[in-house]
Amino acid sequence: MHQRGRTSADVTEDSGGIWERLRYDWSDPNNVILTTTDSNTWGGASGHTYTFTRRSEGTTEIDVAVRREGKNLKGLLLGVVLGTIGRSVLEKAFTNSVKAIEARNGVATDRYAA
Repeated sequence: MHQRGRTSADVTEDSGGIWERLRYDWSDPNNVILTTTDSNTWGGASGHTYTFTRRSEGTTEIDVAVRREGKNLKGLLLGVVLGTIGRSVLEKAFTNSVKAIEARNGVATDRYAA
């Protein structure tokens, strides 16, 4: 973590030799926006947006939009893989993360499709 404020953070994340520096912005309680500011793979308008919709029964729907613009051959190829065959793997990992958070908070549900 390079910097952390009340509603933002500047973080470098690394996984398997792919790194990116992200600016997290959670100033809007309904959206968390991650903007890629530097990376060895991603460029352009790469980033993530998490949108939260609170439901009347007390649950929250989470919509995730990921934008990847490869800045080199590695990024271009990885973007194609993540946008096709890798998409289901990433969706399953995200769903499992949400389930783990719910279980930790005593709210485990079975409403997710694997």
